Amino acid sequence: MLTRLSTELKLCPCPQIYTLNFAKAPNYSAPEQVYQTGRSMGPDPTINQRHNLTWGFPVPPKFYYLVRLHFCELQPEIREIGDRVFLIYIANQTAETRADIIQWSGGNGIPTYRDYVVFMPPGTGNEEKVFLYVTLQANPQHWKTKSLDAILNGLEIFKLNETNGNLARPDPDRPHPHPQEVIPSSKNLSKSRTHFIAVVAGAVSAALVVFSVLGLLLVFRHRRKYVKGYVHSSRRAANSTKSRGGSTLPSDLCHYFSLKEIKAATENFNDTFIIGVGGFGNVYKGYIDGGATPVAIKRLKPESSQEANEFKTEIELLSQLRHRHLVSLIGYCTDKNEMVLVYDYMSRGTLADNLYHSDNPPLAWGQRLQICIGAARGLRYLHSGAKGTIIHRDVKSTNILLDEKWVAKVSDFGLSKMGMTTASKTDISTMVKGSFGYLDPEYYRRHQLTEKSDVYSFGVVLWEVLCARPALMHKVEPREMNLAEWARFCHGEGTLDQIIDCNLKGKIEAECLNRFIEIAMSCIHDKGVERPSMNEVVRGLEFALQLHQKSIASNGDGGVSIEQGCASNESIQCISATIFSEINDQNGR
Repeated sequence: MLTRLSTELKLCPCPQIYTLNFAKAPNYSAPEQVYQTGRSMGPDPTINQRHNLTWGFPVPPKFYYLVRLHFCELQPEIREIGDRVFLIYIANQTAETRADIIQWSGGNGIPTYRDYVVFMPPGTGNEEKVFLYVTLQANPQHWKTKSLDAILNGLEIFKLNETNGNLARPDPDRPHPHPQEVIPSSKNLSKSRTHFIAVVAGAVSAALVVFSVLGLLLVFRHRRKYVKGYVHSSRRAANSTKSRGGSTLPSDLCHYFSLKEIKAATENFNDTFIIGVGGFGNVYKGYIDGGATPVAIKRLKPESSQEANEFKTEIELLSQLRHRHLVSLIGYCTDKNEMVLVYDYMSRGTLADNLYHSDNPPLAWGQRLQICIGAARGLRYLHSGAKGTIIHRDVKSTNILLDEKWVAKVSDFGLSKMGMTTASKTDISTMVKGSFGYLDPEYYRRHQLTEKSDVYSFGVVLWEVLCARPALMHKVEPREMNLAEWARFCHGEGTLDQIIDCNLKGKIEAECLNRFIEIAMSCIHDKGVERPSMNEVVRGLEFALQLHQKSIASNGDGGVSIEQGCASNESIQCISATIFSEINDQNGR
């Protein structure tokens, strides 16, 4: 059973004991009571839009953990796909952008579970425990789901291994006497915790050292704060400066908009103007200058401290940065606790939109190269052309936008970090942030952020461009789920032709393709020191484009044969333990 989360959240109504149909999960996966009870956010959609369900679990760092989430839809009105859709975050990273229990299980009253594997790096000090957070969020696209709510029936956490492959290392401290920690018990294993570990280590060297949680172990209220100090002070400063005819931002390049102007630009945040959504809030297409200038208006949720910090970061960075391949910040608004950012409007959408998930015609190879070069130049400017070194920390195909002339511009700087450069290397100790599929594995393990972390993420983007598939996929063979790992495997096996976008068949000259693959492989090297700088990536891509243009000029349409059909375009961010077992095998070698 799930314990009470907070005074604002209500238990989901369970007026009777339901008969379950174990069609999607074996009946031994969890006791029926787990699936017959659950935790939801409650029936009030106004509260659900402002709060998340969040649990925190103290776990030893430097281990992989398999997190198993148990689901069973019991509310009788939730019966169709799309009736209840929500988001899942694990260890502060996006795990699911479209969690739909009916789609996963096949119907109401049918239990199912989902597995995710995460690595927990050490904290900022020498903590013996760090917190593994599991968060559920109501769908921000509230008009696309019947129930603005999230639900979880049960949860298990399995400790897998250390980064060196060791499975038998005991916990670094003695069992915690507080009821926060619940240790599985049985008659055969009741003598002592030490004896239990010794039996497991001695009998099964490759077994999981399990501390299972059936029901939720520890409940923490989600720490939501209104960062009123920053917002209010910004608004007061802006209003004061407006009277003087200036700007509050350091570069005096950013305009302050009143909330009245923002509402006029979006017809009072009309849903028909929405062009993008996310955990931060909505993005609207608006018009300023009397309707003459289209802009993109991002409206952040004002009650989130994380989003307030990202809001502040965007203003501080983008107001000082101007580059052809960075999205320009036009202005901002902080009236009445609002947090609104106004950008140049990118009419072609995201790079991801033009590679998959849409009916857009496939991009030509030369066009893809130009986009990659543009994005790489934007990142190069961040790393070495701006003051100090700026690490983007969330490079992905959805954060590369295209204007009406197909010029690529890097966007979304809310997670960016600025560091001082010493000996041409930036090394920042920071909480791991980013997106599954793009995270630098070295950054994930060591908790140390460098500019080479951006290089890894950009390398994944290069593979997306070549293969026209997302960084993570579901409903494929486990080894194919993670694009970077799959590309690395296919490169080693000499079968890359099987995963390249079929729309590029016969349209890439062999020397150009080999050069592009060489760059993409070097970017996703497991060790950061072995990866190229963004300057080297730019030069390599420019050379690949020259080879392509030379081939077109001499042969018209020369290329290498690509016989394999198109890869699947589905993208669901669910990670299989099999992928990480392969990673662990590599770590152990």
